[in-house]
Amino acid sequence: MDTIASLFSFITTPVSWVIVQFHSVYGALFGPDTGWAWGLSIVSLVILIRICLIPLFVKQIKATRAMQTLQPEMKKIQERYKNDKQRQSEEMMKLYKETGTNPLSSCLPILAQSPFFFALYHVLNSIASNDTIGVINDRLLESAQKAHIFGAPLAAKFTDGAGKVEALGSSITDVRVVTAIMIVLMSASQFFTQRQLMTKNVDTTVKTPFMQQQKMLMYVFPVMFAVFGINFPVGVLVYWLTTNVWTMGQQMYVIRNNPTPGSKAQAEYLERLTKHVTRHDKVGKRRDRAIVKAIVAKGRDRNEYERKFINGLSKAGLAAQADGTVIKSETAAAAQAEDGSPTTAAGIPKRQQPKRQSKSQRQHGGSTGVKAAGENEPKTSLTKADEPEDAKPAAAAKKGGAKPAGGTRSKAQSGQRKGPQRPKSPSKK
Repeated sequence: MDTIASLFSFITTPVSWVIVQFHSVYGALFGPDTGWAWGLSIVSLVILIRICLIPLFVKQIKATRAMQTLQPEMKKIQERYKNDKQRQSEEMMKLYKETGTNPLSSCLPILAQSPFFFALYHVLNSIASNDTIGVINDRLLESAQKAHIFGAPLAAKFTDGAGKVEALGSSITDVRVVTAIMIVLMSASQFFTQRQLMTKNVDTTVKTPFMQQQKMLMYVFPVMFAVFGINFPVGVLVYWLTTNVWTMGQQMYVIRNNPTPGSKAQAEYLERLTKHVTRHDKVGKRRDRAIVKAIVAKGRDRNEYERKFINGLSKAGLAAQADGTVIKSETAAAAQAEDGSPTTAAGIPKRQQPKRQSKSQRQHGGSTGVKAAGENEPKTSLTKADEPEDAKPAAAAKKGGAKPAGGTRSKAQSGQRKGPQRPKSPSKK
């Protein structure tokens, strides 16, 4: 570890300068030789570094999601060229180039933070060895050696012997208890951060080897932190615990407000957004509008949670627009006109379907209750006064037993018999 830290000695001067500047502020509040002054200086160094790394963190999120999107294509390439590793690698690189993704982008924050980590380790190791480094002179060196965090010296390690710990003004029991607690917290925060990523912010609709690798790293990383943590000074443990807590909080914020499509976090987010939009009839935040806009643009490619979100808006009488806003949906708006009659989506009175008429009603201009000639039983009887004149010949024809022929409507209406004429019998005088 000392050899690796010496490789980053070029950055020890800026790191030590930042620590000294923060120490001058906290020293005025808590005292220059206290563990609070030096411990908070290290915490402030972490916060400053992580703020500077936020653009890289955003790039890491985009790269991780791009890699998750490519997993189905990568799996196809692996299956197609499983016996030709060279061709498999070539096709993978071609896929990365076409999509503009880089597998190493997801590691950018860790890679960018590692020089500061090793530089801080080099600074604290020099303090433990009673050597000045960077801008830390003899006076600041003596002050740093007196600083204790919960009874453990800033430069003490879990593996230090009793003699070295006593030289720093502490006991080996205090050092090992404090360092053990900090190592457990550091490993637990790393495990929770990785588990949160795997259980909530991974597309559950795609099962790929990438998910298995991430699941394996969820258990490997905490073990690595525990193993290496016993060789870290207390000040470095403070640094690494702070950066883990920062990463956990930053990831919780991203998962809650900008989840991966298809993940459980997206289902929870869209459920909250549905309740908010249906309550206020609008999308308030710009971030929410951007997500709604992306969902609308997907069209038929929406996943299960996104379709459920669109359907939820429709049931509430709202419709998502291409610009990410919502408006009152015409299909769910006015179901009835002001007079109570049914209306269409645009509010126009709905056209009523006319009641189907019988054949005799069509023949007699829509009169109800009139039976056409040749039918057995009339549906409705009419009084003699109300019976139309043109129906009388038809009634007479029925009594005579004659059936009307088709196409003789005009003759029947003029009073003539329809069908063959009976011969007249000679009259008796």
